[in-house]
Amino acid sequence: MKTQIQSFAVSAFLSCLAFCLAVCVAVAQEDHPAASAAPTVDAAPKPDPSPKLDLTPDVHGGLSEQQMQELFRVVAGKDEENQKRLRDYTYIERNEEHKLDGEGQTKSTEAKTYEVMELYGEQVRRLIEKDDKPLPEKDKAKEEEKIQKILDKRKNESDDERKKREEKEEKDREDGRKFVREVADAYNFKLVGTEVLGGREAWVIDGEPRPGFEPHMKEAKFLPKFHGRVWIDKEDLQLARMDVEAIDTVSIGWVLARIHKGTRVMLEQTRVNEEVWLPRHVTFKLDARVALLKGYKIDGEDTFRDYKKFRTSAKIVGLGDAKP
Repeated sequence: MKTQIQSFAVSAFLSCLAFCLAVCVAVAQEDHPAASAAPTVDAAPKPDPSPKLDLTPDVHGGLSEQQMQELFRVVAGKDEENQKRLRDYTYIERNEEHKLDGEGQTKSTEAKTYEVMELYGEQVRRLIEKDDKPLPEKDKAKEEEKIQKILDKRKNESDDERKKREEKEEKDREDGRKFVREVADAYNFKLVGTEVLGGREAWVIDGEPRPGFEPHMKEAKFLPKFHGRVWIDKEDLQLARMDVEAIDTVSIGWVLARIHKGTRVMLEQTRVNEEVWLPRHVTFKLDARVALLKGYKIDGEDTFRDYKKFRTSAKIVGLGDAKP
């Protein structure tokens, strides 16, 4: 059951990120040309800046559906660019989870720290600490074995297997793009002001469910159950922060799992190496029930640090073999 609810939570989180992608397009005014793009990096894809788009909000601070659709292509390109650049980085991810009782008091706390890297096009997480303590040698060996299996699998991958994998990855990306377009149609967005985050000015945009929204994908049917606010960096037109909350019970499957009103996800991103925006801090509050039986009340936070450029020529070694 725990695996089911964790999977459900991940789906909800990804939906929140999709919400952010859609709302990102509601950030520019007539004093900010759409041609502003992320800094140029060799070999990195460039989204179409679409400099002729009219990004002027109406008298109420909102953007029309047509403006949203026109701008979506630019914003989606920026996000895709971030994802591609992320593949060039290794980083440390720490997850801390607090299980709560019925009164909201912490019953137990668990922390896990991972080294995250990209191997043969697949993101791999290697567990390196539990509760901020290094793994015992036995567990460390299991992690090394897991990494080696991935390396061996990809090294021995046939042309047919690689083709099928790449086709599936492309289908997943296309489904993701379709889903975010659904998000753009599911909300009314309003520019409510500006705020300074980390010394950089950001637009503040609210998104509320649009009455009468009709989803085209089954995955989008629960979008009206969420609302939120995002902060968009004015200079780079990149997501700097988001706060998304469930405003009604969300069901997945035939009453397999439910997330209750009040479940919340907050994300902060940071500019790395003057070329890409990546996650820095995520907090979440999960109130859910699986199969109408067991309830889960969990608070948690994920932190991301030590982003380092990963050279394709670098050799993957065991933790015990690494030299300072």
